[in-house]
Amino acid sequence: MQAAYNPQVFFAAERTLLAWQRSSISFIALGFVIERFGIFIKFLKIANNIPDNSIHLSAFIGIFFIAMGSLISLLSALQHQNFLRTLPASDLPSRYFIFLGPLVSYTMFFAAIGLAIWLMISNSFVV
Repeated sequence: MQAAYNPQVFFAAERTLLAWQRSSISFIALGFVIERFGIFIKFLKIANNIPDNSIHLSAFIGIFFIAMGSLISLLSALQHQNFLRTLPASDLPSRYFIFLGPLVSYTMFFAAIGLAIWLMISNSFVV
C-alpha cells in the first residue's frame, strides 16, 4: 500500500529555502550600503578640503558582507537540493517546478559575486 501524498515536508523545505534567500539578500544589500558609505565619507572629506589618502575600511567590510551573502545563497541551494534527494518521489508535487527555488539562489550567488568583483575593481583592489 502506497502512502498518501503529504506536501507538508516539501513545502516546509521550500519555505526554509526562501528564508535563506531573504537572509542572503539582506547580507548582500547591507554589504552594498556599507561599501557605498565609504564614497559618502570620501565626498565629505573632499567638500571640507580634508586630504583623503586612505583606503576606507567600509569597502572591505561591505565586500565581505556581499561575499557572505553570496555564500549563504549557494549553500542554501545546495542544502535544499540535498534534502530533496532524501524525499520519496511520492512526497514531491507533480507538475511543480522544483528547480525554480535553487535556480533563484544560484542566480543570486552569481550576481553577488559579480557585484563584489565590480566593487573591488571600482575601488582599485587587486582581484
